[in-house]
Amino acid sequence: HSRLEETSKPVVLWLNGLGMDNSQVEKTITKFPQLIGCRLEENLKPTVRWLKEVGMDVSQVAKMITTFPRLMGYSLDKNLKPKVQWLKELGM
Repeated sequence: HSRLEETSKPVVLWLNGLGMDNSQVEKTITKFPQLIGCRLEENLKPTVRWLKEVGMDVSQVAKMITTFPRLMGYSLDKNLKPKVQWLKELGM
């Protein structure tokens, strides 16, 4: 097994667990290859957990990751949470 395969397999399996099929996973990683380098426990899982907390269901989360995978590389505390708070303050 290659080093890439060893590091990418947990991320691929986790994306599959969100309901993404292999072709969606492939397209997602092609759009944002850095996704493979994101840590599951420190980055990906907390972001998905937070997206669910703000009201998205797992299929919406999977669609968002497929459409805009770069989102998973953003800092939850420094980027995503402040932006959502700002939108809420605007009444959106």
